[in-house]
Amino acid sequence: MIDFSTPPELEEVRGRITAFMEAHVYPNEDKVIEHEGLPTSLERELQQKVKDQGLWAPNLPKEFGGMGIGYIGQALVNEIIGRSVIGPRIFGEAAPDAGNAEILIVSANAEQKERYLRPLAAGDVRSCFAMTEPEVAGSDPTGLRTTAERVDDEWVINGHKWFISGAIGSAFAIVMAVTDAAAEPRGRASMIIVPTDTPGFNIIRAVGVMGSGGVGGHCEIRFENCRVPVENLLGQVGEGFKLAQARLGPGRIQHCMRWLGAAQRSFEMMCRYALKRKAFGEPLANKETVQNWIADSAAEINAARLMTLQAAWKMDRGDDARIEISLIKFYGARVLNDVIDRAIQVHGALGYSKDTPLEMFYRDARAARIYDGPDEVHRMVVAQRILKQFKSEAKIDEQ
Repeated sequence: MIDFSTPPELEEVRGRITAFMEAHVYPNEDKVIEHEGLPTSLERELQQKVKDQGLWAPNLPKEFGGMGIGYIGQALVNEIIGRSVIGPRIFGEAAPDAGNAEILIVSANAEQKERYLRPLAAGDVRSCFAMTEPEVAGSDPTGLRTTAERVDDEWVINGHKWFISGAIGSAFAIVMAVTDAAAEPRGRASMIIVPTDTPGFNIIRAVGVMGSGGVGGHCEIRFENCRVPVENLLGQVGEGFKLAQARLGPGRIQHCMRWLGAAQRSFEMMCRYALKRKAFGEPLANKETVQNWIADSAAEINAARLMTLQAAWKMDRGDDARIEISLIKFYGARVLNDVIDRAIQVHGALGYSKDTPLEMFYRDARAARIYDGPDEVHRMVVAQRILKQFKSEAKIDEQ
């Protein structure tokens, strides 16, 4: 029998997070400084309250100060945390820090974990992840041009990166750089830890972007003879793509459930406003078009939620969830955009204003179809993997 119920211990956690959001997060949304986030002192205060309640870092194991609740648990709580743009940072699981911590857990040696992971996991420092480059397609990182050449006991890094989220004020970067240009495409690059105060790590600018932005900007960086010890290598030489995939899978689970949080909150706002707002002598809720939007949104949100939870379930079991991860990435992004758009339309001019969170949700949502792999690439991946399975079955039938 398939059991769709939430384990009691996770339901209790969800209840506590919901209460915290209502008491401390939503009331502080009006204090957000666009492209900067909350004032530092207020953010630190709220983060400490989260820690005091044992709700810090749902994505991390208890060994590193997290909740240790697995992928299903992370999915279920992220849906609540994602209802506010400030939620992820307050609960200690905002990108790119969350993904970097997860990389360090699986690939860092003992010394690297003490020096970089522990302060990052505690929220004492921030980090960034430097992979995307302006000269090559972000959807095909096998073409990266940034190089890391070993010279004696150092890596000498040269290259150009951009859209590096959180770079301003970060303590270190995890850099994807080509360490063996002659290797097969997915064995060319490695990951290297680069403290941001290293000479040659140069932030050129924060690239202006659509949306609410975030702490530390989305930056353009140049590495100019940037030297770090060979001990700063993460894992083995040539494992960059392998580690990147280990980072992106869990990250997409978290992103997709946060999108559901934003979509669900927008849906609730749409329903409430449709019931109270009158046009042509009756509530908007009586209009067939609005009813269709509500029905479609409910179906799409539920479908996206079940798809994401299934992907999380497979990951908790250690199963291959690559098809499911790609499915939720492009489907969840579409649901997010569509539901917010309908909610704005129901609110009319109010939805277009800054008097509700809908306009910020809408601007942020557009990026969901691009980052962590554009929709088109994920559709291609899903189709190719499914067709590969059918080809294998056809060969078996021919024998």
